[in-house]
Amino acid sequence: MHSLKELYKVGNGPSSSHTMAPKKAALEILAMYPQATFIRVVLYGSLALTGKGHLTDYIIKNTFKNINHEVLFDNITTSPHPNTMSFFIYNNLELIAQEVVYSVGGGAIKFENKEFKQTKKVYPLTTFKQIAKYCKDKNIQLYDYVYENEDIKDYLELIYNQMIKTIETGLKTEGIIPGDLQIKRKAMSLYNKLITNENSEAKEKRLLCAYAYAVNEENASGGTIVTAPTCGASGVLPAVLKHYLDKNIYNHDEIINALATAGLIGNLVKENGSISGAEAGCQAEVGTACSMAAAFSAQIQGLTINQIETAAEIALEHHLGLTCDPIKGYVQIPCIERNAVAALRAIDAAMLSSLLSQGDSKISFDLVVKTMLETGKDLGYGYRETSEGGLAKNYL
Repeated sequence: MHSLKELYKVGNGPSSSHTMAPKKAALEILAMYPQATFIRVVLYGSLALTGKGHLTDYIIKNTFKNINHEVLFDNITTSPHPNTMSFFIYNNLELIAQEVVYSVGGGAIKFENKEFKQTKKVYPLTTFKQIAKYCKDKNIQLYDYVYENEDIKDYLELIYNQMIKTIETGLKTEGIIPGDLQIKRKAMSLYNKLITNENSEAKEKRLLCAYAYAVNEENASGGTIVTAPTCGASGVLPAVLKHYLDKNIYNHDEIINALATAGLIGNLVKENGSISGAEAGCQAEVGTACSMAAAFSAQIQGLTINQIETAAEIALEHHLGLTCDPIKGYVQIPCIERNAVAALRAIDAAMLSSLLSQGDSKISFDLVVKTMLETGKDLGYGYRETSEGGLAKNYL
């Protein structure tokens, strides 16, 4: 598996696959062809069907601002990958090159017929079962395994700080989220809402939801977020992190360690399943985010490795089959609310694992990751980030 730096990335929303990856591809095209005088970009698959709402054309145009260009949406031609971009590069009137690029999830890209450009793999073990056995044999924690394989603590500090910063920005921002849906931001009102006879548990849940809304409203507005594991699912883990920070009983090292454990869970899904909504539906995005946040919750509470596995497994298992059906292509409905629901579910999954798990769970984390990928492939095309199925189809 690759570094957690490939999973946790700071960037602009609303979509790692639809904005961060196309921007990266456009920058690489500019570097490869400095002689280009005109570039035509054709988007296929999910990029064509939801690209307007996901601001794909906007980010490409903004990147190519000093080069003549055009961006076209082809939602008819069958593409080899759900997120495919074709770049036609011209020098004056002569076509000098064509590059086909795939957005493969989490902001990563792959050029067709070229070696996948990724950093060196740093984790020798690639299943939870292997990692758990290694940790138990050495009497270490999951986050210790992370630290053994990469010097990541300073980077996790940056990720932690950005998560908190995004929440704080979202909580103090009002107004309408950009786009045709004209959705009013709700994070500030959720945070400040005074409820008669509200008990401490209800207040904690309200604030948890406010944090998730804050991040995803920032994401939907093109603000700066952390992919955890993606832009569309970026609110779940920060909300749960802030929830435990508010308790004032966990020290900073415990929070960073839990963030490492959560990243390990996300990395395992990325390695053995998928974190791409276009490939496997929202179970791959919000389902994975919920699993990461459940592992964070279990880790910070000092649960066992078995209990952390069960928390992560419960969270992902009960997102199996979740479709990706953004209305009009915007990462707003059902995405923003869905992050809040997943944050609540993550804490409940950890709580349930603390009550049930003594190493006798019949369903392993590795099994549910495999099942999630298979389920995603079986989902109808319209339910995989195309805005052609589900709520997106029925909303008028």
